[in-house]
Amino acid sequence: MKNTTKNWKKFLPLIGILLFFYILIKINFVNVLEEIKKVNIYFLLITLVFLIIMLVVQTFKWHIVAVFQDIKVPFKESFKINLISNFYGLITPSKLGSVIRAEYLKKYTKNKNIGKGLFNFTIDKVLDITSVIFMAVLFSFVFKDEINLPIGFFTGLFLAFVLLTLFFIKKERSKIVLRFFYRKFINEKIKDKTKNTFNSFYEHIPKKRYFILFFLLNLISWLFIYLIYYFIGLSLGIKISFLYYMAILPLGTLVSMIPISIGGLGTREAALISLFGLFNVSSAKVFSMSVIDYFIVGVIPSIITLFLLWRNG
Repeated sequence: MKNTTKNWKKFLPLIGILLFFYILIKINFVNVLEEIKKVNIYFLLITLVFLIIMLVVQTFKWHIVAVFQDIKVPFKESFKINLISNFYGLITPSKLGSVIRAEYLKKYTKNKNIGKGLFNFTIDKVLDITSVIFMAVLFSFVFKDEINLPIGFFTGLFLAFVLLTLFFIKKERSKIVLRFFYRKFINEKIKDKTKNTFNSFYEHIPKKRYFILFFLLNLISWLFIYLIYYFIGLSLGIKISFLYYMAILPLGTLVSMIPISIGGLGTREAALISLFGLFNVSSAKVFSMSVIDYFIVGVIPSIITLFLLWRNG
């Protein structure tokens, strides 16, 4: 039974990849290729400018949390760590590989414990998802007449994330909930190490009032990510308002976070084709837009990352 479950989990991320190729075959690879051939290079060059800004903002949003945590990491080094964590996130389901940031931050803490880095990753990930849900709620409400979406569900999900964050941000409350797991599932050999990591996790947590700032920085980060999508769309001749992108893309982002794919491939394309189809945008254009975005936001920074990893041994 255990082996069956293990194998099932191993092959689960392949569902999205298979879906990606199924969509590509159904649309016809030639149609996608024709759309990419007609792309306006001028708009693509603009996306590269937004890519640089996005990477800086993306780094800053968790670097500022690290500053409050008394993690003394230079911003230049944070930028490198961000590229590396994005690379590992790109090749893992739900971008969970980006947790490697915690390991890199460890050497900049006084006690050299991974706990602070894990908090930095966790709170950034939670606020990242929460900000996407917030945009889904906001723009689903604004365009409720054009796009029939479950606003109540997204609102409930947003409030759940906020309340759970406020609950677990308090060390004493977390202890009560996690004590059972600590006693039942943690091996005796690593109990002391786990306890030290837990204490380090809650060391120098920023005051709750600063979480509004962190949340806003996450919103800004997503804004630049979606601007890249917008200009890629313009390069392909997709001429709909940027506000519609802001209504559609958060939903596509949430779908891509479902851990049945690597880097969101397949699931993201399926969601975007359905949503952009409401505005009479062809499947080939939407698929091409998603593939180009994957190359610009994912592959280009990954090439730089591979060079950094090779140079650093």
